[in-house]
Amino acid sequence: MHDQLLLGILAIAIGVGVGLLAFVPYVAIAYRRHGRLTAWRVLVPFAMLVYGIAVWTYTLLPLPDPDEIERCAGVNLNPGEFVPEIAGAIGRGHPLTDPAVLQLALNVLLFVPLGVFVRLLWRRGVVVSLLAGLGLSLLIELTQLTGVWGLYPCAYRVFDVDDLLTNTLGAVIGSLLSLTLPASWRLSAADASAAAHPTPVTRARRVLAMVVDAMSVLFITATVQLATVGVVVLLFDGDPTPEFLAAVALVAPAIPFVITAIPALVAGRTIGDAAVRLQYTGSRYPTWAARLLRFLGGIGGIQLLAAFTGSSGWYSLALIASLVATLASTGGRGFPGLLSGQRVADARKPSQVEYRES
Repeated sequence: MHDQLLLGILAIAIGVGVGLLAFVPYVAIAYRRHGRLTAWRVLVPFAMLVYGIAVWTYTLLPLPDPDEIERCAGVNLNPGEFVPEIAGAIGRGHPLTDPAVLQLALNVLLFVPLGVFVRLLWRRGVVVSLLAGLGLSLLIELTQLTGVWGLYPCAYRVFDVDDLLTNTLGAVIGSLLSLTLPASWRLSAADASAAAHPTPVTRARRVLAMVVDAMSVLFITATVQLATVGVVVLLFDGDPTPEFLAAVALVAPAIPFVITAIPALVAGRTIGDAAVRLQYTGSRYPTWAARLLRFLGGIGGIQLLAAFTGSSGWYSLALIASLVATLASTGGRGFPGLLSGQRVADARKPSQVEYRES
């Protein structure tokens, strides 16, 4: 039970990590395919992501030490081998606590969410759920049979055709159960006309743009740090020179600043603005000056503050102040709009659809 709990926590942790990495491009894709991003459209794919990782962890982990594998696992190619075991459990009078019955139930239940997600995410029915369950189960069984595709000299878990049957049954049951869910829960298909139609800019949309900007900076910073570690290991054998460390301390903070500044100064939109299709328009200043002031009033200024103060406290305070300014300022312009004198609008048709109170 303890191992199962740890695997569940691991699945959630990996799901959160992958979800964070995919968040920025997912927001941009959602706005271009659907014209907006709802909480439900975030929660359902994220749940599917965690579920997929959970299936992987429960079926393949923990990976054993190759030296501890004394003999290869067997293969069961005879369907229905579980029937005598269930009959025996019933005959003994305790089928609900019998390990064989519990394993069978787990194999079925593990794939029930797959059938539900097939209908919610892709709006497909029983046939597609059956094929998805069979395909995923077969992939898992083959991974076990081949010793994780050659990572181990032989299989460390049994290839069982009954697992294919029970897993596929679970997916079919999930598809049938999903018929009881409201039709509104199913995610709609991409709508080109809706995606092209401008929509009012709400506070939530402005905050989402800020979140995307902040996450972009974190992602770029993490990438720079990983690259730095790689250079240290490859070129300095884990012992960098003081000159190299000084250069990293000087250059590393500038890389995310420059990368985020390019779209803000060239196109007039930050990464977050572009993701949620926002545009700042109008200003008494020249275009280049308005764009610079707008960048420094937002994610650019926050990066500079973090770089020069070196204090996480000031950085956090700047983020909070920026959020409050966005929520409280007229038109939701925030510090970027107040400094640049610009208004925020939908980039698809900024002259007609601007900020709306929500």
